[in-house]
Amino acid sequence: MELTLGLKAIGAGLACLGMIGAGLGLGNLVGKYFESIARQPEAEDKLKGMFFIGLAIVEAIALFAFTVAMIIIFVL
Repeated sequence: MELTLGLKAIGAGLACLGMIGAGLGLGNLVGKYFESIARQPEAEDKLKGMFFIGLAIVEAIALFAFTVAMIIIFVL
């Protein structure tokens, strides 16, 4: 029983690595967005839609990683 619980914890921890990558991706995306707006303010309208789509995709990856971690802990 204890071995199974330990292996579940290790698996959930490994699944959470996707959340670390998503956090780095969000930081990179937001930083580059503001950098591009600072260089060309007139391009803000064109970039805003793509920015929000990128945010949604990266955030979805984090939610998938969290879901997998919860499935490992509570279902398997």
